[in-house]
Amino acid sequence: MTTNDQKTKVLIYLPALNEEENIGKVIGSIPTKTESKYQLSILVVDDGSNDKTKEIALKKGASVVSHPVNRGLGSCFRTAIDYALSNSKDVMVSIDADGQFNTDEIFSLIEPIVTGDADFATGCRFHENEKPEAMPSLKYWGNKRVNSIVSWVVGQEIKDASCGFRAYSRESLLRLNLIGEFTYTHETLIDLLFKNFRLAQVPISVEYFPDRVSRIAHDVWNYAKQSLLIIIRSLRDYRPLFFFAIIASFFLAISILLGSFVAAHWFYTGQISPYKSIGILSLGALFATLGFGLTGLVSDMFSRVRISQERQLFLLRKIYYND
Repeated sequence: MTTNDQKTKVLIYLPALNEEENIGKVIGSIPTKTESKYQLSILVVDDGSNDKTKEIALKKGASVVSHPVNRGLGSCFRTAIDYALSNSKDVMVSIDADGQFNTDEIFSLIEPIVTGDADFATGCRFHENEKPEAMPSLKYWGNKRVNSIVSWVVGQEIKDASCGFRAYSRESLLRLNLIGEFTYTHETLIDLLFKNFRLAQVPISVEYFPDRVSRIAHDVWNYAKQSLLIIIRSLRDYRPLFFFAIIASFFLAISILLGSFVAAHWFYTGQISPYKSIGILSLGALFATLGFGLTGLVSDMFSRVRISQERQLFLLRKIYYND
């Protein structure tokens, strides 16, 4: 990635919405002047703030890209990707603007990418499966459940699927294709791991503030719903045959159960009545089974087309960004 006389260009990206109280302190704590093999620069994506977030970030020396309205973390992340690629960055690090994470640990995330041991890295807040101090128990429980689901989807253990403190190689940024507006943490993991990119999971420290309300997860149930939808859509897009086979199997089980009941009644009485409606439901479930099975086959075919299109898109991006 670098030569002896050239430093690795690293972009530190902070999404921010009305963070005037914290943004200056966080930017000031990032060691951009350190003498090392890295050349660090800072980007703040102002997601429709109506306070002094932008002014403070600019005063502290960060570059700022502003959204006219609040678009969500997923949209902020795509804005940061375009900025990083357009400005020839080798690595992009995403970190929250609220001061939760230790900026000195940025280098721990970058290192496995620079050494070639990983293509992207994610911070892990749960050391030996212990709950971080002051982290709400419900939030901890929800994170563990999401970790289990994402691990099952991608086929490998993911220790912290929701952490926003991450680092990405330029190659991984070029290959990412995201559609979610709400958040990006689960989608990026699933997208890159299905494309066989190597992940490093790096232990990090985190500080939870008792009076701080998370803007992305303040409503735990809505966050769980939105995250689950992202995971389900990813499973549908990347493993469509398996996804629709699960649904088809559900309807097949209903069809067999109801059909067996009606068949047993007919065997002993010689008639279907009074369970004709149950028989119709059984046939309906059977047709649903065939429908979802066919949908799975067609979706699997389109999935192969999508993979081919993504390869073409990757090559077009390399041309567009002069790679």
